[in-house]
Amino acid sequence: MKINNNSEPIIAVRKLTKKFGGLTAVDNVDSDIFPKEITAIVGSNAAGKSTLIKMISGVYIPTSGDIYFKGKPLPFGDPLVVRNLGIETVYQDLSLAELLNVPDNIFLGREKYNKVLGLRILDRKYMHKESKKFLGDLKIRIPFLNRPIRFLSGGQRQAVSVSRAIYWNAEVIIMDEPTAALGIQEKRKVKDLILELKSKGATVIIISHEIHDVFEISDKIIVLYQGKHVGTETTSETNIDEIAKLIISGTTGKVGGKNLNE
Repeated sequence: MKINNNSEPIIAVRKLTKKFGGLTAVDNVDSDIFPKEITAIVGSNAAGKSTLIKMISGVYIPTSGDIYFKGKPLPFGDPLVVRNLGIETVYQDLSLAELLNVPDNIFLGREKYNKVLGLRILDRKYMHKESKKFLGDLKIRIPFLNRPIRFLSGGQRQAVSVSRAIYWNAEVIIMDEPTAALGIQEKRKVKDLILELKSKGATVIIISHEIHDVFEISDKIIVLYQGKHVGTETTSETNIDEIAKLIISGTTGKVGGKNLNE
């Protein structure tokens, strides 16, 4: 089913393929991500979700095909360049420094310094103030910012990782299994954070096995099956049964239905 959208895609994937030896992980995929929407990418294990995301984020170089960001070709194989363009990826391990506190993690690699007697000294007061203000703007409540990350809950860690991405002006946030292994209350906080990001104009892409979470927060759902793009559905116009059938078999099973790629 072709979904009409009046805006131009912020990310356009065209005939994208990635092979690892004799294995085709992503097979000739065409897909669009539109700005200021929450798009979920779903599929069973080995469907190609993570491989697709890693090509967009610059980790993998495609075997063939192209990716466009705001109408321009996206460089391949350089995650730092992709990040600097405005695409941030929050992986499941969150890539946080466990022994550092919240401001240190938000400013990690981009620390603020003052010069004192010719020496570069970390401006911890500035980083703390900026972190507190920014977390407040995103409605994230972490009582003790100077506490090492390892003492925070799973939801708080996810929030810090996302906040770091947003603080550095990311336009697109890719989140790998953002609600996995979280309790009910923590999941709620993370889902509220994702909705808050959308309200502030960010484009969010989530990879998730949590189908109920996908239906609760996403605007569109992209389904991959054995490396192929088998469907893109507007969330409000589909249901869990249809998406589940696409995930399991690559088709909705509708009598007389058309191929969703057509």
